[in-house]
Amino acid sequence: MMAFLCLTPFVLFVPANRAALKQLTRREWGRLALLGIVFYTLTQGAQFISLAYLPAAMVSLMLNLTPMIVGLSGIVFLREHPSIGQWTGIGLTVTGVAVYFLPVEIQEMQIIGIAVASGGVLSNAISALVGRQVNRLANRSPLVVTLVSMGIGSVLLLVIGITLQGFGRLDVQGWLLIAWLAVINTALAFTLWNHTLRTLSAVESSVINSLMMPQIAILAFLFLGETLNGKEIAGLILVSLGVVLVQLKRNRPRPSD
Repeated sequence: MMAFLCLTPFVLFVPANRAALKQLTRREWGRLALLGIVFYTLTQGAQFISLAYLPAAMVSLMLNLTPMIVGLSGIVFLREHPSIGQWTGIGLTVTGVAVYFLPVEIQEMQIIGIAVASGGVLSNAISALVGRQVNRLANRSPLVVTLVSMGIGSVLLLVIGITLQGFGRLDVQGWLLIAWLAVINTALAFTLWNHTLRTLSAVESSVINSLMMPQIAILAFLFLGETLNGKEIAGLILVSLGVVLVQLKRNRPRPSD
């Protein structure tokens, strides 16, 4: 919600963006509302709920299955056909994730956690498809797309959170962390994300998410002193190679209606 508030002045006080907001059709409002609900309310909400029941490794492992679902669904709904090289890259990425995380030790596995995480994977895949459908026409500013979808999704998520669990208490450090997450990790990051979806296919953008794994591992090594064993290094290499292969072996998207 704070990220949405950060973006609001850049749309309302800039004539071009304000005009673009007014020009949104009813159909576009519907698509942006759907994107906001699945990408922010459902995907982000499911991720945090599943982490309350499952180990982080298990949740990450499940979320990294998203490119497989997006690749298959994109053929049907977006007419975007990944090449053989891209399927190979997706396979390498998924294999790398499995090598890195497996075996996962789960104590008293909760069915509700698996169910919620599975729903999060599905909503994440849907959001990739809807986001690509909205942005690939390149007739609306990524800033406007982000503002409207984030506003709808974040308001709904905030209302649900306060209703079910209350507002909670945060100290100064907590508010500073949320402010950083709001401005950098959410407002800026998702605006850039919508911009890239103008040219990247759904599966290409989805598989890039897997690069967070090696990035986090490298940063943890540099700043937290965490070490990696041979199996984990091999997994990260496979993930990185898979992502690069998906981006190199690109097919031009087929024309759509």
